[in-house]
Amino acid sequence: MNKLTHLDSHGQARMVDVGGKPETARSATAAGRIRMSAEALSAIRDGSGPKGDVLAAARIAGIMAAKKTGELIPLCHPLALDAVTVDFTFEGDGIRVTTQASLTGKTGVEMEAMTAASIALLTIYDMAKAIDKGMVIGEVRLLEKTGGKSGTWRAEGAGE
Repeated sequence: MNKLTHLDSHGQARMVDVGGKPETARSATAAGRIRMSAEALSAIRDGSGPKGDVLAAARIAGIMAAKKTGELIPLCHPLALDAVTVDFTFEGDGIRVTTQASLTGKTGVEMEAMTAASIALLTIYDMAKAIDKGMVIGEVRLLEKTGGKSGTWRAEGAGE
């Protein structure tokens, strides 16, 4: 049996038919991190960067990206999201973003949560690159998903 649900029996790409699936409450949480210089981190923290409030822009960008995931990722279903949150935590040498997407629907929101995290991080980079072009984005991953046929899944080490 082929476990890749986006391939048909002939190995051709297809959009998964979710028409017969029941609607359930579903959510996904993702995170990622951007490492940067102390100067860039300080400018973001105190709002003195050349482009203004970096985290406000990154939050809006993340939310917008989650809503457009079906347009960005091939074969993703366009979803009517109920909620998207984008939160930031300052760390010693960077910023961690944590996103959550939720809905009641027939398919999950993992890609929406990870897209929100990725675009929020890219927006931070864009808004602070005048200070530090060497910033490094990484560690984007799914932390948890709930709902649907497969139930709850949590990444090893998530939430510790």
